[in-house]
Amino acid sequence: MARLQTFPMGGLHPRNIGLDTMSLPIRNAFVPHFLYIPMLQNIGAPALPAVSVGDIVHKGDVVGISSGRMSVNVHTALPGKVIDIREHITPSVDRVQTVVIEVDGDFHLGKAIDVKRASWEGLSKEHILAIMQESGLVGMGGAAFPLHVKYNVPPGKRVDTLVINAVECEPFLSADNRIVIEHAEEIFIGISIAMRLLGVSHCVIGLEADMHQAIERMREVTLGKKGIEILVLEVKYPQGSEKQLLKAALGREVPSGGLPADVGALVSNVSSMLALKEAVVDAKPFYERVLTVTGDLVQKPGNYKVCIGTRISDLLDECGVRQAPGKIVIGGPMMGLAQYSDQVPITKGTSGVLVLSKKKAAIYRHTPCVRCGKCIAVCCMGLEPARLTTDIELGQDAHAKSEGLLDCIECGCCSYICPSGRHLAQGIKLGKLRHLARMKEERGG
Repeated sequence: MARLQTFPMGGLHPRNIGLDTMSLPIRNAFVPHFLYIPMLQNIGAPALPAVSVGDIVHKGDVVGISSGRMSVNVHTALPGKVIDIREHITPSVDRVQTVVIEVDGDFHLGKAIDVKRASWEGLSKEHILAIMQESGLVGMGGAAFPLHVKYNVPPGKRVDTLVINAVECEPFLSADNRIVIEHAEEIFIGISIAMRLLGVSHCVIGLEADMHQAIERMREVTLGKKGIEILVLEVKYPQGSEKQLLKAALGREVPSGGLPADVGALVSNVSSMLALKEAVVDAKPFYERVLTVTGDLVQKPGNYKVCIGTRISDLLDECGVRQAPGKIVIGGPMMGLAQYSDQVPITKGTSGVLVLSKKKAAIYRHTPCVRCGKCIAVCCMGLEPARLTTDIELGQDAHAKSEGLLDCIECGCCSYICPSGRHLAQGIKLGKLRHLARMKEERGG
């Protein structure tokens, strides 16, 4: 049997604890009593509140209006009354302006969007890009990059291939897998819209070999469709990183500091394709998403469709938690962000909630580096994580930058494999944050 394709450098195979959720159908999460809807849920500029305290809102209404090109609208998934607009914590930003809604009223979409478009084929590229921004679409693979910006390829760049990322990058998470199984036809429509936007005739859909049902469903839906290729890849982390996926799928290597468009490709998450179809065809804004809730403390792990703005505490009340969590992580175990409060809301970029016991989340004191080289072996960017971390610890940021600091994708493989328990990925991330802070200071703001 021929060996499955994958990226050639580094990577590893973390234990697939939690993959029992792959077989669990998507369930609708319960309706919370309150929504906490942040105005910043994307890379770029925050939206501006479009409502005032005391306003009555309907399902699908705009509560935040985009503030510029690198911004998108924000909508409410549920009707109710705006009871507050204040600073509130989010999974990735300490405090951001947030619209608080007390849920109440009719759960039908507002009149302005309660209609399906007869045909998307007749819409211009500019019209579809406008729908993306108005509907609040962002990439759902983790970065939350505004989709209307991503698909408006700048002059001088030529894209010939669309790559759909369905490989479910993180261990534990299975929402993308279930979306493919349960919504394959709608995903194909989203892909068709994306291909038309880009003007490309070739699309590669990447899935990992253990996604058996998803592979079968995509093959059924795309059978006989010209230009669509289903590519089954080796199960390997971080296959879902766009640079590693491009290398595995197309054999193309994105240059240091470059983007996929520099090598003629664009990568989109499979969930983004479903959201694109819903926005363009169904006139449905991006106000809910499917995510995985799992961990050794979760009584009812699974894949849930959750209203954006639902607090983690409310979601965990439904899923059940056996005891006080030792750690709550937004995202997966490798690249997710540990939270200090269960009051953070689900946002557009939330792919999973991981709830760990104190035993599983135990933090061990690290010991000195033993120069084993394991971190170098698993680094898929060809870096030397131990050396970079030492540079950062010693304040030698300029040297770390010259050694490839900014090329790190923060996948966490180095920390996972380190026998000394050094927080390598955390150290490198700190170095990158210090670099960004200096850049901002040099620009005068």
